[in-house]
Amino acid sequence: MKKAFTLAEVLITLGTIGVVAAMTIPTLVANTRGQQYRSKLKKTISTLSQAARMSQSQYDFDYAGIDSQCGTNAEKENPENVHSICALLNGTLTGATYYDKASDIPLGNIKHKDKYEIYSPYVNQFTTKDLQNAHAYVLSDGTIIAFHHNLGMFPCELALGETLKDTYVSSGSVSVLSNCYGFIDVNGTNPPNKEVSCSSGSNSLASDTCVVKNDSKYLTDIFPIRFHDGVVEPTTAAGRYVLRTAK
Repeated sequence: MKKAFTLAEVLITLGTIGVVAAMTIPTLVANTRGQQYRSKLKKTISTLSQAARMSQSQYDFDYAGIDSQCGTNAEKENPENVHSICALLNGTLTGATYYDKASDIPLGNIKHKDKYEIYSPYVNQFTTKDLQNAHAYVLSDGTIIAFHHNLGMFPCELALGETLKDTYVSSGSVSVLSNCYGFIDVNGTNPPNKEVSCSSGSNSLASDTCVVKNDSKYLTDIFPIRFHDGVVEPTTAAGRYVLRTAK
């Protein structure tokens, strides 16, 4: 007598497998994507901080020594002749492509948009909302680094022992870090193009309560940053949390 599974048993088994897959696959995808975003953030922060140290060593200025805004031929600026952030990055980054307006970065295979746009409550406080007032570099791995076009108008220097604040407002002729901000898009022009956010707690740098769940709703691809001295730091608590945590 031959033994075999009945059709009902096979269907029940397949149904169970389908339910388990439906429950676990989204979590696995979110974990993989989240780890990719976290790794690229750490890599890019490290690259920008190394760029500042290399510039200090070779050209005698880092982000604190920037005293000029990027000019009309910024992609050709030389750190031996001008102290702009564009000159600094030109002299230290390899394989990066400069864009005078971040909004002009090509969208590649993304057909449903007219231009590169992001959703960032932090960046949207300032004049880079439409990205036409932001310069940008696209790294060889597709990561986008963008920064305010007025970076260089005021010092990008933080006093020894001070920590970053949430925002800095220009006041008269002296304004520390007011224009020394930008963002990293670890996913390039691909969606979601949305600022990372706290799943619980406050997004203020003054608080240590922010937690970012490894979830596509919160762990997204836009990370606001500030350039100062020889480093680059996240300028939101959510970005800081992602940078400091392993998973």
